[in-house]
Parts: sequence; structure tokens; C-alpha cells
Amino acid sequence: MSLLLVLIPAATSLAAASSALDPVAREKEIRNLIASLKPQTGDIDLGGGIAKASLPPQLAYLSPTDAATVLEKIWGNPKGGNSWGMVVPANFDPLDASSWAVVVSYEKDGYVKDDDAAHINYDKMMGEMKEATTEANKSRVKEGYEPIQIVGWASPPRYDAVNKKLYWAKEIKFGSATENTLNYNLRLLGRNGVLVLNAVAAMDQLKQVEAATPAILAAVNFQPGNRYADFKPGTDKVATYGIAALVAGGVAAKAGLFKGLLVALLALKKFLIIGVIALVAGIKKFWAWLNGRKAASAAAALPPAQN
Repeated sequence: MSLLLVLIPAATSLAAASSALDPVAREKEIRNLIASLKPQTGDIDLGGGIAKASLPPQLAYLSPTDAATVLEKIWGNPKGGNSWGMVVPANFDPLDASSWAVVVSYEKDGYVKDDDAAHINYDKMMGEMKEATTEANKSRVKEGYEPIQIVGWASPPRYDAVNKKLYWAKEIKFGSATENTLNYNLRLLGRNGVLVLNAVAAMDQLKQVEAATPAILAAVNFQPGNRYADFKPGTDKVATYGIAALVAGGVAAKAGLFKGLLVALLALKKFLIIGVIALVAGIKKFWAWLNGRKAASAAAALPPAQN
């Protein structure tokens, strides 16, 4: 019973973000939100014609509105961001601990030159990222946040120079968390910017995400006029970073090392919310027990006739 009593404040504090403090009401609210989702299949327009996703049967798409519902209202992330939606498995269930999703967004920072791609020492880069993270943790801890540790490459960077597509994965540890987080990244280079695809998943889902990666990369492409090959030298904007900066920290030149780690936080929030929902049954039993005890005590205090 003592363990349940410790967990109840966590459940009620997260539920406070919604209109209902009662975890039973919160569960019903989440189930209704899930029922409102409208997964799409086939050809999907992205960014008003900038790109397109032609999804195979094993994948589905959630609109930006539905993606926000999952990320913010179901998984409990703060509002914000301008995603272009999410790519999810066809049987996607936000409350299934084995579920994963790929958030799609776009960085219109210009044409990213890839002439450094063949010469990057990714082992050296990992060492530098670890050092930078250790240094940055000093400020994080002072501000009351748990430190972040980059464990290493969960999947080393791979670049398709023909199709201008890049993907990699980092294994990250947040504070004293017992389960490490998977930070899986896919990038598609275009004429005016980069399509950013970040997976929301846990480390034990690496094989699932990697298995789906070829299909996702094949399905999502820039439309004619926005492709990498459509770049016009002397006219179009050139990004201030290259492939190395893209891998090292998301869009490192703009937002620093931790931009690429933000979606890792989504994964932590995701499993925290799932844990709360899993507690609902136990909490219901506890409340029933507590109410039963109160009723029994009140009945025992009454005179025999009233009892």
C-alpha cells in the first residue's frame, strides 16, 4: 500500500494538466482523444506541396492537429512547435508501451552543402559531443534539472549521397532514469532546407524503428522544385552549417547542441503518461478500499438502530 500512496501524487499532478484530477476521468478523457484521431494512408501532402509522403500499408500519417493531440494532450508534452504531423505504425495506439512515432517538421535554413560528408570522423564527433554535454550539465544542474549523458551511437550516421538522406541514432541517459532514451534522427536535404524526422521511442524499440526506417525514407520525398537537385547557385540561400553540424546537434549553428535532444524528452514524457494510465486500475482499487474504510467507520459510529 505504501508504494501506491507514493505513486498517487505523480498521477494526480500529471492529471492536473487536464480538466480532471480523477485518474478515472483522465483515462476516459484520453480514450476519447484516441478515438478522435484520424490516421491517413496513401499519398500525403506535406507543407503545402513542399514534400509528399507516399505511405505503404504498414505506415499511417497523423495530421499536425492529431500529432499535437498525441504529443500534448495524451503524452503530456508542453504546447509548441510547428510539426508537419507524424508517421506512425498502421496499428498505432498511443497508450501501448511498444508504440513509437516519427515527428515530421521542416527547417527552412537553406541548402545544406554535403561536401564534408565523406570526411567526417564520427567517433571523434561523439567524443566532442560527450565533452560538450558534460560541460553543459553544470548549468543544467544549477538550474535544478537532471544531467544528460550521451551514452554513444545507438546507430552510427549513414548518408545516402545519391538521394540526399541521412540517419543516425544516439543513446541518451537522463539523470537517474533506469531506462535509456533513443534519439533516432532522419534528415532529408532539400533545395531550401531540411526535412526533420525524429522518432519518439525507447532504447528497446531500436530494432523496430530501424526496421521501419527504409520504408519511411523511401516514402517521404521533396516535391519537384524543392528537391536538392533544384538548387540554383547564386540565387538560393545556402545554410550556415553542413552535414557534421546537422549530426552533432540537430541544427547546431542555430540552436546549440541540445536541439537534437528535445524529442528525446518526448519519449520520457510518453512513458511517464503511459505509467500513469497503467496505475489507474490500482488507484481505483485503493480509492474503493479507502471509501469502504470510511463508510465502515461511519457505520460503526452510529447507534444500532440507525446503523
